[in-house]
Amino acid sequence: MVGARQVGGTLSDKRDYYEVLDVERSATEKDLKNSFRRLARKYHPDRSEEEDAENKFKEIQEAYAVLSDSEKRAHYDRFGHDSPAGNPFGGFSGGGFNINLEDLLGGDFFSGFFGGGGGGGRRRERRGSDILIRHSIDMATVISGSDESIELDLPSECLVCSGTGAKGGSTTTCDGCQGQGRVRVRQQIGPFVNEVVQDCRECSGVGSTIDSKCEDCSGLGHKIETKTIRFTVPPGSEDGTRLRLRGQGQPAERGQGKSGDLLVEIEVLTHPWFERNGSDLIMSLPLGYPDLVLGTTITLDHIDGKKLDIVIPAKSSAGHTLEIKKRGLPRLRQSGRGDVIVLLKLHMPKSISKAEKKQLKAMGEGLNPEDQLQTILDDAADRRVNG
Repeated sequence: MVGARQVGGTLSDKRDYYEVLDVERSATEKDLKNSFRRLARKYHPDRSEEEDAENKFKEIQEAYAVLSDSEKRAHYDRFGHDSPAGNPFGGFSGGGFNINLEDLLGGDFFSGFFGGGGGGGRRRERRGSDILIRHSIDMATVISGSDESIELDLPSECLVCSGTGAKGGSTTTCDGCQGQGRVRVRQQIGPFVNEVVQDCRECSGVGSTIDSKCEDCSGLGHKIETKTIRFTVPPGSEDGTRLRLRGQGQPAERGQGKSGDLLVEIEVLTHPWFERNGSDLIMSLPLGYPDLVLGTTITLDHIDGKKLDIVIPAKSSAGHTLEIKKRGLPRLRQSGRGDVIVLLKLHMPKSISKAEKKQLKAMGEGLNPEDQLQTILDDAADRRVNG
């Protein structure tokens, strides 16, 4: 691509228009239009997440406005940005060009954030807002799942006015949009003029206005009522899992559309000794030195309602882990269960008697390694082989 040009001994601070549109100087009208479409879709400030999208979009518009005009393009090819008579294009504040972005980018592009580009004044379907609540469960519930039932104060459509907010349910067609809820307006975007469709300001997009408010709901169209909500927590649910109850959220404004959804976010309470890693359960097990040397079996009550037997082999070391297969949590939306992983730790007593200290010293002579350095080397080699 061609960089900024030097003309008449000065280097313009502005980027070369061909570089801005990412085209060669020999680009055809079709090449320019295709490149403009691609870049405008990428950097449109109402759609792009790119940094400095607004300034880049203006730069792209200006470049296309010049290069798409054969006379201005010829002048630019000759003088670049440093015209001897000043700016030959009269600036790009918006007065010099009347190009419809909708024709260039297509109505589908604007429908995403203007509600319909070339769709005329048709009313779009409205929808109430979603409502988010949090519901706590213990880890035992994660094993089998459960059917839950809770009472909540939630907005419900006013039956007196059928959700319209108007006294007797009687509304008047909006004069501003002729009942469509949408109006077509012309917008200036840089050097371009674009026609878009947006919500009518007089009726907030509803298509009707209220003469007298409903006394039962004070014109809101909904009331707060206590409801019993029932839902199923699936086995293996994780902290943050969301359940969607369709149509049980905020009613649509003035009854014009569908209600939103109720989202139930699951919070899994902390277990006294288990930590969770996906479907695996992790715990530490402090043991006395005799149990590590001779081996033992520890039995605990498990969250699945059955006993959990932890078999510690003889000559176990502190820091080693044991895996008890398929006694963890169910895998969410999959078959099978995870494992219970037990980290062995050496229990260190807070205090010992003189007699115990004497016994430990006597034991140390026979249990401590004879060659400490060789023991370190052997342990390092074992770690590298077995992880």
